[in-house]
Amino acid sequence: MNVYFPLALAIGVPIAIIMALRINATLVFLSLCLGNLLVQFVGNDANSVVSLASKAGAHSTNQTYVKLGLLLLPVVLTAVFMIKSVRGPKLLWNILPAIGFSLVFALLLVPLLPAGEAATLTRSAPWGQFVRAQTLIVGASTLICLLFLWMQRPHGGKEKSHKGKH
Repeated sequence: MNVYFPLALAIGVPIAIIMALRINATLVFLSLCLGNLLVQFVGNDANSVVSLASKAGAHSTNQTYVKLGLLLLPVVLTAVFMIKSVRGPKLLWNILPAIGFSLVFALLLVPLLPAGEAATLTRSAPWGQFVRAQTLIVGASTLICLLFLWMQRPHGGKEKSHKGKH
């Protein structure tokens, strides 16, 4: 199997979904960051709770799925609530934060995958190149998303209500 395919899929599918459903990619990116915080700071405790409620032998499997769930839950919820939130010419520009989201998403997702799938990807040359560029990917994606977030601020009198004025 081509080692580029899974990586291209992990990057391309989210971009296609975001653009097709006109989802605000900047807010999805911020939700991904929140999901990563949940994985880092809540993941072990959440895994302990899930392990108590499930069979004792499935600890590593539970940990994988709990962490994947914590990463994805804010992203999925935000995406659902933000469907059709981008209109007009902003939709074309939404591709930049969508690309940033997808690249960072792949960086965060692959290490959380079950051991076999993660090992196949992380041992490949494309993944090595991708990880070497992670500082640029995260920095540029963050800057782009912040700029887009700041540009969404209402501008002075443009969006004031004119009710009552005839």
